[in-house]
Amino acid sequence: MIKKISLVCFVLFAVMACKNNKEENKVVLDEGAYARSSGRPNTLTIVMDNRFWEGGIGEVLRKNLAAAVPGLPQEEPMFTIRQMPSTAFTGFANKSRCFLKIVNNKEVGFKILKNKYARPQIGIVISGRTDEEIINTFRTHKAEIIQTFKAVEILNKQQLVKTPLVIKGLDTNLGISLSAPKSYRVAKASKDFYWIRKNISHGTMNITAYEVPLNFFKDSLSITQNIISMRDTYGGDNIVVDEGGRFITEAAYSPYIKEINMANFDTYETRGTWEVKNKWMAGPFVNYVIKDTKKNRLLVLEGFVFAPSINKRDYVFELEAILKTVKFID
Repeated sequence: MIKKISLVCFVLFAVMACKNNKEENKVVLDEGAYARSSGRPNTLTIVMDNRFWEGGIGEVLRKNLAAAVPGLPQEEPMFTIRQMPSTAFTGFANKSRCFLKIVNNKEVGFKILKNKYARPQIGIVISGRTDEEIINTFRTHKAEIIQTFKAVEILNKQQLVKTPLVIKGLDTNLGISLSAPKSYRVAKASKDFYWIRKNISHGTMNITAYEVPLNFFKDSLSITQNIISMRDTYGGDNIVVDEGGRFITEAAYSPYIKEINMANFDTYETRGTWEVKNKWMAGPFVNYVIKDTKKNRLLVLEGFVFAPSINKRDYVFELEAILKTVKFID
């Protein structure tokens, strides 16, 4: 039953990701693959001839798919890319969870392949007769391509959690559930604030959940200012740090904010850097302010990482995947 439900959800995901495509764009469903897909998170295999990879097409793909992730303290690429010609894309190589295939000397086309060689897997095929046609097709669908690859990575990460951590009282106090691995622990649990964390080799990964009254946000302030004020107030009051410090939003750089839909509610997604005032501690965070219109409140979910001197992209990604399991309990 669980496998059937997962399959249905994945089909719905693939269809929804492509619902705004033009008529010539197709979702090709191949249910014959049962091998488990492979690869580290956010790794993308690009299948194309070496001469095109070294030319204009490759340059455009690298510029857009390996662009820096917003909100990280050091520059890290959106996807870790490996390129290979189609003759090498066989056996273990074609089990990559995400692949983008470029086909030249064919009509202009854009296809999304689901579970072609493994599962979960998304492949995207772009074809064209000239470099210009291929580049224009990529640019037309760039946002959809990135969103589709990120969605299957999030889904894969979530499916790896077989037995989630029991977070006592989260349902009754905040009216939500979250699916976090058992490697996390509850560091603080009160009626209106939860702090969940995990030790890693070079620091910690953290999740907070709390609610804010709608009137906390002031019309006289911008959304960015309101979110910074909220984080500095609620996070500063509840995240325990060394004496003399306070957990706040890093002041030197403005956070990156965009509007998304999360759990069927309008949501502000904010990415930026936190710091402990007067201490040499800082790191990236991803924050979601969910406009819970049913309960007339703002539900806030945040993940933040403390991991000095090492890359943090995949840590933030794991926190994002956990936060996006949120379900509201009536």
